[in-house]
Amino acid sequence: MGMTRRQWFQFSTAATATSALLPAADPRNIVISSSNGTNCCNLAWGLIQRGGDTLDAVVRGVNLNELDPEDTSVGYGGLPNEDGVVELDASVMHGPTRRAGSVASIPNIKTPSKVAKLVMERSDHIMLVGKGALEFAKRHGFQEENLLTEKSRLAWLVWRESLRDGKGKGNWGPGLSAPEKDKKSELGRPEWIEWAQHVARNPPTGTINCLALNAKGEMSGVTTTSGLAWKIAGRVGDSPIIGAGLYVDQDVGAAGSTGRGEENIRICGAHTVVENMRRGMAPREACLDALKRVVRNFSSDMAKLEQVGLYFYALRKDGEHGAASLWSRVDREGKLQPARYVVNDSGQSRFAEAGYLFEKK
Repeated sequence: MGMTRRQWFQFSTAATATSALLPAADPRNIVISSSNGTNCCNLAWGLIQRGGDTLDAVVRGVNLNELDPEDTSVGYGGLPNEDGVVELDASVMHGPTRRAGSVASIPNIKTPSKVAKLVMERSDHIMLVGKGALEFAKRHGFQEENLLTEKSRLAWLVWRESLRDGKGKGNWGPGLSAPEKDKKSELGRPEWIEWAQHVARNPPTGTINCLALNAKGEMSGVTTTSGLAWKIAGRVGDSPIIGAGLYVDQDVGAAGSTGRGEENIRICGAHTVVENMRRGMAPREACLDALKRVVRNFSSDMAKLEQVGLYFYALRKDGEHGAASLWSRVDREGKLQPARYVVNDSGQSRFAEAGYLFEKK
């Protein structure tokens, strides 16, 4: 049954009232991403500048990270689950057509963002997972490949060897009868050992989110990840969840996230950020408000919050952008630095300062 004239009038009035809270649109070509997206934003912005579709552009952009074995939080070379299997998640949203697609726990495919886009374009579904997602990808010409690199395999082995029972005994690594000099086995390249030991003790989350707007006012977004290192097989974080790791509303703006997915899912973070902008909040303010909901969920328990890393990124339909993190950043020299994200609105990516709630000690 269609709308009555009265219902249409009420609907239109409500929509007009909501739109009035937002600044007048002045769109321009702009791409933003998480801090690992410098090259991603360069490529995506160039494609948009040449008239490319915003979703094609951001997917092509994050493909650089998915194919980069040195980015151990995304795609090929991503750190595996506890069984040593790399399981990938990704989601896409296309503002002009208001469509979405995602895949979760997909193994053996380097570019899950491309598969998520295919789910949107070539199926009547939004999310495919596990074996079904893999079979769908293969039927569309994707080749299965081992996603473990020597570096990521080393990190997994170091983690496995670090597992001990209450008496300090583990089943991986040299046995009790091994000579003392052999108990520190050489697993791989020496320059990787210290890094592997660090990530074994501190499982990273990583991920890349990328959002785009063009001069016609069209918006799109993508989030892609290898997820939490050493996760239980089949664990899915926020990245492929529409409304958590990514959300795009053509009338308002777009938002995405990186970091601890479980805490983002609990507040529907990306959707929350976009709705905050709908109510008139600036992008950074909208991100900070979402982070405060995470703090509330832990009753402001700082000991627990110190174990949570979470970022939000926001791009409004008029081109204003912002980001925020739960914590400030610590650089390689151990100095406190502002949180940051990547922006490209002129052809050259640059870092922009993000807001944050708490300073790391």
